[in-house]
Amino acid sequence: MKKIGCLLTLLLLASFALDSNAQVRPRRVGSANQQPPSAPSKDKKAGEEVGEDDVVRINTTLVTIPVSVMDRDGKYIPDLRKEDFRIYENGVEQEIAYFATVEKPFTVALVLDTSRSTRFRMEEIQEAAIAFVDQLRPDDRVMVVSFDESVRVLCEPTSDRRTLREAIMRARTGGGTRLYDAVDFVLNHRFDKIQGRKAIVLFTDGVDTMSRQASYESTLRDAEEADALIYPIQYDTYEDVSGWPFPRRRPSIILGWPFPIPAPWPDPGGAGTGTSRAEYERGTRYLTELAQRTGARKYNADTTRSLDQAFALIAEELRRQYSLGYYPKNPPHEGERRRIAVRVNRPNTVVRARDSYIYTSANDTQQTDNQQPGKPELKRRFIVNAKPTPAP
Repeated sequence: MKKIGCLLTLLLLASFALDSNAQVRPRRVGSANQQPPSAPSKDKKAGEEVGEDDVVRINTTLVTIPVSVMDRDGKYIPDLRKEDFRIYENGVEQEIAYFATVEKPFTVALVLDTSRSTRFRMEEIQEAAIAFVDQLRPDDRVMVVSFDESVRVLCEPTSDRRTLREAIMRARTGGGTRLYDAVDFVLNHRFDKIQGRKAIVLFTDGVDTMSRQASYESTLRDAEEADALIYPIQYDTYEDVSGWPFPRRRPSIILGWPFPIPAPWPDPGGAGTGTSRAEYERGTRYLTELAQRTGARKYNADTTRSLDQAFALIAEELRRQYSLGYYPKNPPHEGERRRIAVRVNRPNTVVRARDSYIYTSANDTQQTDNQQPGKPELKRRFIVNAKPTPAP
C-alpha cells in the first residue's frame, strides 16, 4: 500500500508541474523583455519622386527642370550628355547634380474656339485638331474641349482615335467667346487631377468677349504657375467679322430695297465686341504670353507652312525631354524669384526651358510604392515663370 501511495503522490506532483508550465509559457511570449516588431509608421512624411513631367520641384535645395533641345528645324536632339549642358541661376553657374533623358506619354487638351468669329474657320480648326490626333502614340491621351458662350467637354482624356475624331466633329459654332474661362477650366479643373506631362493646344483667334470666371491677367498667372505647356494655334478672323465681304452694315440689293442689313454681331468699337483691331492685337499679345510663360511656342495658322509638321514637332517635344537638377549655391528664400538660364555646348541648337521660379512652400505628398530608386526625392514645389531660353 505504501508503494501505491508513493506512486499516486508522484503522479500528482507531475500533473501539477505540467499545469504550471502551461500557465507560465504564454506570459513569457508576451513579456516586457520581448517586444513584437513595430509596424512601419504611416505618419512619416515621404518625399515626392521627381516626375518626368513639366514640373519644377525642390527638396530643400535640389532644383529639377525639364529641358527641350532642338535643331534649327525644330527636331529634337537626342544624343546630348550631361557635359553638354550648363545651368546658371541669377548669372552664377551651377553644378549639375542630376541628369536624365526622359521619354514618356503625355496628356493634351485640344481646346477649340467655336465662337461666331471662327464660324468661317471651323472646318479648318477641326481638320487641324484631327491632324494633331494623328500624331498620337498608343499611350498618349487627348481630351477635347470647345468654347463659345459656354465651355464644354466633348471628350475626356482617351487614346481612342475614333472617339477623338467624333468628338472634334461634334463641335458646333455658337455665340460669344469665353476664351479665358476655357483656359482657366482646363488648368484648374481638369489638369489638376491629371499626373504626368500635360499640354494645351489652343485653336483660337485670341479674342475674348464674355468670360465671367477668369481674366487675361488671372489666366496668365495660372499658366505661369502651372506644370503644363500651352501651344496656341492662332487664326486671324479679323476680316471675317469686320471687313469685306462681311462688313458691319451693307445695303441690300434684294428687290432693290436699299435698307441696311445688320451684321450678326455687335457694332465694332464697343467694349468686348470682339470686332475691333485693338481687341485682335490684344489677343495676339495674350496668346504670345501664354506660350512664353509655359515654355512653349505660338503658331500662326495662316502663315505656318505645314500645321501637320508643327503638330509632329509639338508631340515630339512633349514626349522627349531632358531632366536636369542642381543644388543652388545660394538657397532660395520664401517668395524669392530666381532666374534660370540653360545653355548647350553645341552650335545651331534651340533650348526651351523655364527661365525663372518663385520659391514657395507646398504640402508634402505621400510616397508611392512604385517609386524608382536612384532618383531624387523632392518635397517642395516651385511656382515658375516659364519662358523659352533663347538659343546661344
